[in-house]
Parts: sequence; structure tokens; C-alpha cells
Amino acid sequence: MQLYAPTAPAPKRKALRAPALASLEGARIGILENGKLNAEEMLNEVAQLFVQRHGCTIRTLASKRNASAPAPGNTLVTVAQDVDFLITGLGD
Repeated sequence: MQLYAPTAPAPKRKALRAPALASLEGARIGILENGKLNAEEMLNEVAQLFVQRHGCTIRTLASKRNASAPAPGNTLVTVAQDVDFLITGLGD
């Protein structure tokens, strides 16, 4: 009998996290909804809390058609050029 170690080296990441925002005051918000029922409405409600509490503005609403797949890279690149942070989440 031959035993195999069920471990593997961690994959190397090509992307880094964005630096933390110094402040939310006046920040521009992007929303990425996943196409599920009520996702857009729920995320807009969350975004409105940032508008009320921090004077943020909602700049972009982007959609992805498949809730279980990542957003297309070109969608993320386009949205990132116009916002300071992005809100995303699941509907249902």
C-alpha cells in the first residue's frame, strides 16, 4: 500500500488586495448584483446606508448573469475605474 500526503502548496496569487480607504466620506460606490431575485434591491438598500451615513454617491450598477461564476474581468476593470469601493452579495 502506498500513502499520499493530501497537501499541496498554496497557489501563487497574481492579485493583491486594494489598500484600505482612509475614509468613507464622499466615496463613490459601485454595486455588483448577481442576477438573483431581489439582489439589486437588497444591495441598493445597503448602498443607501453609506449614502446617508457617509455622504457617498452611487456611481455604477453592474450585473453578472451567473450567480455561481465570478464576474467577468472586463466588468470588474470597467467598474473599478469609476468607484472607490464595490458592494456585492447574494440575492434570494
